[in-house]
Amino acid sequence: MSVSDVDENEKRIVNEFCHLLEKSKQLFNGLRDLPQYGHKQWQAYFGRTFDVYTKLWKFQQQNRQVLDTKYGLKRWQIGEVASKIGQLYYHYYLRTSETNYLNESFSFYSAIKMRAYYSKANKEERPDLMVKKLRFYARFIVVCLLLKKMKLVRDLVRELAKQIEDYTSIYEPEDQLEWSLVLGEVKAFIEADSSVQVVDPDSSPIILSHRLHPLNTPPIEKGVPVYLTLQEILIVGNCHEQVKFSELTLDMFRMLQTLEREPQEELSNQLYDLSPAQGRPPFENGNDRISKRENTHKYLLYKPTYSQLNTFIASGFKELPPNGAMLVYMSADGSPGNPKHTDDVAYDYGGVVTNSKRDGEWFNKIKRPGTLKDMHCIHPGDLYPYTRKPLFLIVDSDNSGSFQNFPNLFGQPLVCLMSPEQVPTTMQDQHQKGNLFTLFLHSPLMAFCYVCNIVDVPISLWDKCQAQVEKFITEASRLFARSRSLDHSFMQFYGDDFLRLLMLRYVFCWVTLRLHIGFKGPSYYPSTHPPVPVDEILYQQMLHRMIFDLATSLEVRGLFAEVSESD
Repeated sequence: MSVSDVDENEKRIVNEFCHLLEKSKQLFNGLRDLPQYGHKQWQAYFGRTFDVYTKLWKFQQQNRQVLDTKYGLKRWQIGEVASKIGQLYYHYYLRTSETNYLNESFSFYSAIKMRAYYSKANKEERPDLMVKKLRFYARFIVVCLLLKKMKLVRDLVRELAKQIEDYTSIYEPEDQLEWSLVLGEVKAFIEADSSVQVVDPDSSPIILSHRLHPLNTPPIEKGVPVYLTLQEILIVGNCHEQVKFSELTLDMFRMLQTLEREPQEELSNQLYDLSPAQGRPPFENGNDRISKRENTHKYLLYKPTYSQLNTFIASGFKELPPNGAMLVYMSADGSPGNPKHTDDVAYDYGGVVTNSKRDGEWFNKIKRPGTLKDMHCIHPGDLYPYTRKPLFLIVDSDNSGSFQNFPNLFGQPLVCLMSPEQVPTTMQDQHQKGNLFTLFLHSPLMAFCYVCNIVDVPISLWDKCQAQVEKFITEASRLFARSRSLDHSFMQFYGDDFLRLLMLRYVFCWVTLRLHIGFKGPSYYPSTHPPVPVDEILYQQMLHRMIFDLATSLEVRGLFAEVSESD
C-alpha cells in the first residue's frame, strides 16, 4: 500500500470518527426533549442512540493508534464517551425500572475510574474539563448508592472532595458554592441512611440490600387467587427538612428499592475485567428486552407541581393494562384544611404539598386568603378520577389523615395506607433522616431498632431477629387470607408480591407502635382505608407475642406493654 493510500485510509478513519462523534452528541442532546412519561414514544430514539454509541466505542477501540496520532485523541475524550454510555444506561434504568441496567451503567463508570480517563483533566487548564470530571463523580456516586456499594461510595466521596478542592483552588470558579452543596448533600444522605447499622464481629458495618428477593417475598396461602398485578408506580417526594441527593429524597430512595427486585448480577464477578465495549445495549438484534420486565414501571417525581403530577398519573392510568393496578406513593409535608365549615372530604380536609413554589406575585394579592388553597397541594379529590381503575395509595405525611374518607365512587379496588401523623417528642428533630412509616415499609427490623434507639446490631443477632420478623409476616399473611371481615379490596391486591409485602409490613408497623410505650394514641399509629379488622388481625395475640419476643431478643422488652382492644 502506497503512502498516499495510507494517508487516505487514515483520513477516512478520522472522518468516520468525527461523524460518529457528532451524530452521538446530537442524539444524546435530543434525549432531553423526549417526553418523560409514556412507554412507547422514546424507545426507538433510545435504540438509535445506543446503536451509535456502540459503534463509536468499538470504532475508537479498533482505530486507537490512528486516532491518537492523526486526530490527537485524548484520554479524557474517551472517558467522555464512556461517561455518556454510563448515563444512557442509567437513564434507561430510570425509564424502565430494570435494575440490571444499573449494573451496565456501573461497569462503564468503574472502567472510567480504573483506567483513569480523567486523570489529566487538571493539567489541561480548562475549567470545563474539571466540571466534566466532577459530574462524572456525582453520577457514579448515585449509581453506587442505588446498588448499595457503600464502601465505594465513601471512597468516591473522599475523591470528589479532593477534586472540588483542586477545582476551586486552581480556578476560583463561580460555581464553587454549588459543588460544596453537592458534597454536603451526599455526606448528609449517607449519614442519614445509616442511622441503624448491622456490624460484623470486627464491628465493621455490613451493607444489606432491601430489595425484594425470594427469601423475603411474603408467602401467600394456597388457593388465594391473583386478581391484580402492580403495573405502574409513582413515587413522589417533597419533605422540606429531609435529606436528598440528585433529586431523590431519602424516602424516595428507600421506597424505590422496596419496589424493585434484586438485580440479577450476571456481571458481578467480572465487572472489573469486562471491557465496557461489551455492555449490552437494550435493543440487541432489534429485540426489545423490556418485554421481559422484572420490575414494575415507575416514575420518580421530586417536588412535582400539580400539573406535572397530574400529567404523570394520567399517563400511568392510560398505560394500565387489564388486571393492572397503579401505586401512588407520596412522602410530603401536609397542608391542613378547614374542615369545621364543611363536610367536603374531597378538598376541605387539606392534603399533601408536592411543591412549595408560588406562581408569581399574585399569591400575596388575593383579597380573601382564608379561602385560598395551596396550588400544589394534592387533595383526596384530585385523585378521585383515577379510582376508575385499581388504585393503591400510600401517604406518608403529617396530614395523612385527610385521605382516610376516600369514597369508592367506581366500585374498583381501592386501598390507602396512611402514616402516623405524630411521632414522640424524642424523635421530632429527626425529620431529615426520613419518615418513620416509610422506614417500616422499607425495612421493618431497621425501623423496629430505630424506635427502640438501637444504633448497632451484630450480624448474628440481626439474622436471628430477621427470622422473627419473617415469622410475623407469615402469620399476618395467614390471618389476611382467612379473615372474613377484611374488605375485598385488600385481597384483590394481595396476589401481587410487592403490594402484599406493603400490606403485611403495615401490620408489623401498626402492632409495633401500638405496643410501644412511647407512642400514645391513634395519631401515633398508621391507619388504612378501608380499615384492617382489629379483632381478626391487628389485636391477634399471636402477633403481639411475636413483637414481645423480638423486643426480648434485642433486650428492649421494657419499651413494650400489653394492651387489649378496650385500651
